[in-house]
Amino acid sequence: MKVVEPTTEKTSRYDHLEKMSTRELLTNINQEDDTVPKAVKKVIPQIENLVDAIVEKMQLGGRLFYIGAGTSGRLGILDASECPPTYGVPHDWVIALIAGGDQAVRKAVENAEDDWRQAWKDLQTHMINPDDVLVGIAASGTTPYVIGGLKDARKNGVITGCITCNDKSPLAAEADFPIEVVVGPEFVTGSTRMKAGTAQKLILNMISTSVMIKLGRVEGNKMVDMQLSNKKLVNRGVRMIVKSIGVDAHTADALLKKHGSVRKAVEAFKNH
Repeated sequence: MKVVEPTTEKTSRYDHLEKMSTRELLTNINQEDDTVPKAVKKVIPQIENLVDAIVEKMQLGGRLFYIGAGTSGRLGILDASECPPTYGVPHDWVIALIAGGDQAVRKAVENAEDDWRQAWKDLQTHMINPDDVLVGIAASGTTPYVIGGLKDARKNGVITGCITCNDKSPLAAEADFPIEVVVGPEFVTGSTRMKAGTAQKLILNMISTSVMIKLGRVEGNKMVDMQLSNKKLVNRGVRMIVKSIGVDAHTADALLKKHGSVRKAVEAFKNH
């Protein structure tokens, strides 16, 4: 039997890590990390295709789902959880699921990622349907939970995308819009929480940010629908209103408290 070694499992370009000084470790890790944005740049056309597909579905009332295991699953949850506070959207616009359930966010759940059918069961609890888009996240591109989820989704008419860090993976084969960002061997061999995880995080940032902008959740370059959940964000909102309509900070603060968002405060003032 021929054993194929995926890029994410290839031996590190560095050896004898335990003999390196702290400065050498940090410098070499940074040197490897510096390659990641260049790899992401190469797949911008793939990201563009997926973003446009997501926007088209969400403009018609659909939702965006992420599924993943381990680091990949946690990154999906991070991206999804930040959309409501950043853009003021409902919590069910972007939904992320991880193999093993919520307990797997903090602690690995043994064998959870090896179940081919569980992802679809998890997705069905949210009544996923052809109006939605499903994005599978897996550095290796071989995770059964994620591949099975995409396979079942396609059978049920759901558009699929993926983010993986290996070429020609089984996961990419199940995606209508695959993103294959190959970042090469990790500094610590096989530790895909490093460069692969960074690449996935960058791409998730690009996807959700672009989607929200195209859905009208940003004006100019401002998060006008952000949730005012702490003093820092309230102060940011006040500054945004001051710059937008030229009132003093006291008036801006009163408008923000009355209307609950920068967008609504500015619109109310302009229509007064």
